[in-house]
Amino acid sequence: MQTTNTVLMVRPAAFMGNPETQASNTFQKRLVDIGDVQSKAQLAFDNYVQALRNVDIDVHIIDDIAEHDTPDSLFPNNWIAMLEDGTLYTFPMEAPNRRRERREDIIIQLDTDFVVNKRIDLSPHELEGRYLEGTGSLILDHDNYIAYSCRSSRSSNQVGKEFERLSGYRIVWFDAHDLNMQPIYHTNVMLSIGRRFAIVCLSALPSLHERGQLVESLKSTGKTIIDVSFEQMGSFTCNILELKDKVGNPVYAMSTRAWEAFTSAQQIEISSYARLALGPIDIIEDLGGGGARCMLCEVFLEKRMAYC
Repeated sequence: MQTTNTVLMVRPAAFMGNPETQASNTFQKRLVDIGDVQSKAQLAFDNYVQALRNVDIDVHIIDDIAEHDTPDSLFPNNWIAMLEDGTLYTFPMEAPNRRRERREDIIIQLDTDFVVNKRIDLSPHELEGRYLEGTGSLILDHDNYIAYSCRSSRSSNQVGKEFERLSGYRIVWFDAHDLNMQPIYHTNVMLSIGRRFAIVCLSALPSLHERGQLVESLKSTGKTIIDVSFEQMGSFTCNILELKDKVGNPVYAMSTRAWEAFTSAQQIEISSYARLALGPIDIIEDLGGGGARCMLCEVFLEKRMAYC
């Protein structure tokens, strides 16, 4: 099952540009004179939740805890992932303040509402300086048990091998860089895979050999490739997620900025296939360096009978 109707989101309580992630995340901007960042981020978050619910996406909201001092808490997909076989994974994070996002109370709540068959904790790799930041690092083609990952300080090959062994997914690795030849920190800012489309910035792969391997893998699994430019990638056109509404129709979740960055032809191709969940989240994208997809943690677990 490639897409789900259910997502987990964390409402921010201490949002700001995270100084511990700026070294590796070139998508983060340093803005000045922007007023009450926290209120703006919460408003953007709340409006985006409503945009998702307007297209019949089931959104589960957890409140961040301000005292934890976790500025990137609204990006939960980096520390937790839940797969259709009932496994709940927790992942090793590079930034020390992001490790505090892993909350046992969130896991307990998920286990209350959904059927968790197994928990696998990969976070001990942090002790050895190895990281793999969930579905930021891994773009999962669930139907074909393939994962795609660009090499970076946040995506360790060694942790990837353990994920392959435990999950049954095979990882396709490649190098990816931005327009200034800086390594891309998370795969999900340059690649999105849904049931029909693979939206990708192929120019980000400097190796023509690896680029060819990526294209071959995507095409062999039946994906239609929508290739975007560096400039479009910088507007988070790849940091989007295909979901499905309550009757199974496709929905694409993305920011207003991302949607407006697609060409007219690309917009027609996407909108003729799926409904859209759009919202302006510029403050989150600019300071956090992550977009709509980063805010959405997919829940593929079975709902418990008592849940309503």
